[in-house]
Amino acid sequence: MKNKIVLFLCLISLFSFSQEKDSTKITYKKRVLESIEVDFLASYYKQDGIHSAVSGGKGMEDLTDITPTIVVAVPLNDDDVLTVDVGISAYSSASSGNINPFDSNTPSPWQASSGASAQDALTTLVLNYSHSSDDRNTIWNGHISGSIEYDYSSIGFGGGLTKLFNDKNTEVNLSANVYLDTWSPIYPKELQDFVSNGNNLNGGIFNNFTITGNTIYNPEKFSFHEKKNRNSYAVSLSFSQILTRKLQFSLFLDVLQQQGLLSTPYQRIYFSDIDDSFINEFQLADDIERLPDTRFKLPIGTRLNYYINERLVIRTYYRYYTDNWDIKSHTASIELPVKLSDRFTVFPMYRYYTQNQSKYFAPHEAHLSTEKYYTSDYDLSTFDANQYGFGVNYTDIFTSAKIWKFGIKNIDLRYNYYKRSDGLDANIIFFGIKFVQ
Repeated sequence: MKNKIVLFLCLISLFSFSQEKDSTKITYKKRVLESIEVDFLASYYKQDGIHSAVSGGKGMEDLTDITPTIVVAVPLNDDDVLTVDVGISAYSSASSGNINPFDSNTPSPWQASSGASAQDALTTLVLNYSHSSDDRNTIWNGHISGSIEYDYSSIGFGGGLTKLFNDKNTEVNLSANVYLDTWSPIYPKELQDFVSNGNNLNGGIFNNFTITGNTIYNPEKFSFHEKKNRNSYAVSLSFSQILTRKLQFSLFLDVLQQQGLLSTPYQRIYFSDIDDSFINEFQLADDIERLPDTRFKLPIGTRLNYYINERLVIRTYYRYYTDNWDIKSHTASIELPVKLSDRFTVFPMYRYYTQNQSKYFAPHEAHLSTEKYYTSDYDLSTFDANQYGFGVNYTDIFTSAKIWKFGIKNIDLRYNYYKRSDGLDANIIFFGIKFVQ
């Protein structure tokens, strides 16, 4: 009996020790972001074409854009990350310079203007905060943003929720964003001077140039915009699934609604039923682009990635787009990352795009003055586009190479050539480097 009592007391002590040990057990979890990461991104874009919207669908579309961007991600604790994204997009454009082509003695849609609108800079700032649950299966984020340029400013805010299931093999993401934009409209010089001088040809550029063709220039349909706001609302839903060890696919759907001033104030329109007026080679505008103040957009698409072996992956993408301006488009692309070594990967890519035109589009001098809405912007026309690209990626998870206190984790360099069936083509260079503290 005595032996049974001793055994019983020993079991109680062991159980109590076990319970005490469990109650003081410390659970460790991996930080969402181990240390500060800094991305320096830069892109160079150069295009040319023959259908300038500023000149009513006719004229040079030469444009150069350089965009340096810095993105800093800072871990606030194990679960929270603050990301700051600052960028500047500096461009020069012969097309937008022709908002006022009359700073030259020989104004022409085929000649670059040196006016103030020929160059500009867009400055953007985005602050994003994200929080991950202890099991890392729930992530939510919120952001605010702002941007400003010569004639346009924008503020935005939004947030999203991501849920992971099935040992992180399934991912669902829901997000919503709002952008509140304000125009500071600038108008074609001849229209602004005409209205500002009491709807007559006295003053402004008309004192310095002689009108040819229809010498009684009278753009009677033109008036300044009363609305100057453009608001955009977007809801996005995506679903991603790892089907096998080699196959992953995802679906995405966006619902977008825009309201306000959706036309561009400095894009000219020429009517076929009004006689043409010229200063030198430059045709004077009959009006500016007029478009509805609402637009509904619905893109839906899918991605399919297939892992062939440790050297080669196939990445495919398809998107269908439709809106209530009657534009419908298809986008398809393929990328083939080839891993040359543990650190170097090359990836050729190809992208095809096709769309039909908006019901409000017509080419240069094809609209009638009796229409309510009109545009000669070839971005809203029917066209096909091909894009060919190649890139090189360097990745070192151990960050062996360092600059000051930061290790280099990733370097990315890409080149793309883009060509549209309407005569526009472009060269695009992208460079990115990621530093880890």
